[in-house]
Amino acid sequence: MENNLVLYNTLTRTKEKFEPLNAPFVGMYVCGPTVYSDVHLGNCRTFVSFDLIFRYLLHLGFKVRYVRNITDAGHLEGDRDEGDDKFAKKAKLEQLEPMEIVQKYTLGFHDVLRLFNTLPPSIEPTATGHISEQIEMVKQIIDNGFAYESNGTVYFDVEKYVQSNDYTVLTNRKLEDMLNNTRELGGQDEKRGRLDFALWIKAKPEHIMRWPAPWSVGFPGWHIECSAMSSKYLGAQFDIHGGGMDLAATHHTNEIAQSEACNHVHPAKYWMHTNMLTVNGARMSKSAGNGFLPHQLFTGDHPLLTRGYSPMSVRFFMMQAHYRSTLDFSNEALDAADKGYKRLMSAIALLDKMKATDSKPSSFDCAATRDRCYAAMNDDFNSPVLIAELFEVVRFVNAAYDGKAKIDSQTITEIKSLMQHFVCDILGLKDDLLTQDNGSLDELMQIIINIRNEAKANKDFTTSDRIREELSAAGIQLKDSKDGTLWNKI
Repeated sequence: MENNLVLYNTLTRTKEKFEPLNAPFVGMYVCGPTVYSDVHLGNCRTFVSFDLIFRYLLHLGFKVRYVRNITDAGHLEGDRDEGDDKFAKKAKLEQLEPMEIVQKYTLGFHDVLRLFNTLPPSIEPTATGHISEQIEMVKQIIDNGFAYESNGTVYFDVEKYVQSNDYTVLTNRKLEDMLNNTRELGGQDEKRGRLDFALWIKAKPEHIMRWPAPWSVGFPGWHIECSAMSSKYLGAQFDIHGGGMDLAATHHTNEIAQSEACNHVHPAKYWMHTNMLTVNGARMSKSAGNGFLPHQLFTGDHPLLTRGYSPMSVRFFMMQAHYRSTLDFSNEALDAADKGYKRLMSAIALLDKMKATDSKPSSFDCAATRDRCYAAMNDDFNSPVLIAELFEVVRFVNAAYDGKAKIDSQTITEIKSLMQHFVCDILGLKDDLLTQDNGSLDELMQIIINIRNEAKANKDFTTSDRIREELSAAGIQLKDSKDGTLWNKI
């Protein structure tokens, strides 16, 4: 399949044609979760967005090595290496070993992403499983003159780095502004510069997770793990590096610096960032009381929610906004997405029940629609435009089923293929009923339809109408035709 994909590169702040370094192989690294608590919805939006990107690259025929790390060691309370260790703090609170915390929340993270129907990454390395690689990288950065040891802790020398490199290349910020906005930290006088960050941190006596290194018994800084793991599995330079936009200013900026300081090459050709979530126009955060955990969204157990929504409805909701756009949560927006998702799934279900009504080719141009769907995805993975095109298909399917449009068997086959590719394979949507015993549901609905048919035959229209109305209220629509009564979700 011809590659016409154009994507937005945060590094250059322009849209660029996607040309892998070693086509058809594509290396993609996405910063994964820090597993000391339940994964929040902002993380989920990032991983669902990159699942869409992963799926589409596979669909285009690329061989993708998708690496998504797990941060399970040494992550402190702040980006500037201060505060308590989050894993140790959580372990003490719950009276568990730190690795029990890691296991608990890693499993929870995987469970949530399975509900969202995301494909697993090719490799999911952990920080604790790559301590030696991080130590070796720190050694190389020191040897290259871009880091120094102070009282057992190793710091990256930003001032030395900026003499020959652009430290703010990713964000285009002014270094002077960064210095002015960096607060002085107590006990950090061992740093040479205010922007210097830790590559290796000497452990305090009470610190639980620690490893021996040439400089001290300690643990790696947050940023070094991604550089070490991405270079190990994808090479010193690879194609796509992704994550949430909140990582660009500090984490990704420092990743670039330490990778260039070690390997003398920029680590990634394309940098991609997902935008933030808002709730009723306000930024989502725990402190504001408007943050959602995924299970709260599924159950409706949150003060700001009127009801729960299925994982596939939420995934569809996320796909309705471009990955670089702000996504605003509200009950009204979720309700609309839920209805839209059910309309889409209902149309797909109708295709299996439809019969050709004309031997002549249909007026619906499936080839042109497919081209427009590809054009949408080739334009920086524009899922909202793709969904709009798919709803044109839905309108035609519903019209054909209701006898308001003619359809031939070839068009039915072509539409089935189109919906399979773009709805299921690329958008990653599936019918929620497939997670239940769908065979039993079909049997149950047939029993209800038979009871209704008997009521109609006996001229008991009160019972017949009541069955239709109560099923409709439950989200199931009955359609009577000359071939019998069919049902679908609404």
